Amino acid sequence: MGSGLALRLVDQGNTVSIIDKNPRAFRRLPDRWTGATVLGSGFDRDDLDRAGAERAGALAAVTSGDNSNILTARIARETYGIANVVARIYDPRRAEIYQRVGIPTVATVTWTIDQVMRRLDPTSTVGDWADPSGRLVLVERALPAAWAGRRLSELSVPGRVTLVAVTRAGDPRLEVADMVGQEGDVLHLAVVVEAAADLEALLGAGLGAGVVPGSEDR
Repeated sequence: MGSGLALRLVDQGNTVSIIDKNPRAFRRLPDRWTGATVLGSGFDRDDLDRAGAERAGALAAVTSGDNSNILTARIARETYGIANVVARIYDPRRAEIYQRVGIPTVATVTWTIDQVMRRLDPTSTVGDWADPSGRLVLVERALPAAWAGRRLSELSVPGRVTLVAVTRAGDPRLEVADMVGQEGDVLHLAVVVEAAADLEALLGAGLGAGVVPGSEDR
């Protein structure tokens, strides 16, 4: 993950330094690597200094150890004042705790479970994106046939389900308040995972419902 992230950042024009305690890890880098490599620890200040942490605009702690990543992220934020910091965390419970105290985290296990579930059950509330706590997901669902002709503003439960956008005939639309459902619409909804039942109730609410007048394309 570290080498892949570093290569993508360099490809985007960034200057990148990699710290790793295992010298063999640097073999994953291509010959064209233009960044710095530091043999050491991400939470050792001498190693961070050699990597240029005092000039860094961002730091990603993505080792295989939760404690190491959190400690590195805290030092980066509190000692070096690095504005953009993120820590990779395997334990979802820890990820949520650290998120609450202001350390952005990526919960690797939660994200992987979500992606597997999305492929096992395309109708689930698992989406393409989840926040670090794993509790808020962006869900993509085809418009149920029973919702054709109904105002899509009804697809909302305050604080639990929000219709964010609609893709119609390949055209993404963010102005959804006045849209009326059409066959082939793709819905993009922000959903709190505990609200899965609310989402299913909403999508099934069109069954037997009458058509709203003025169902032309808006």
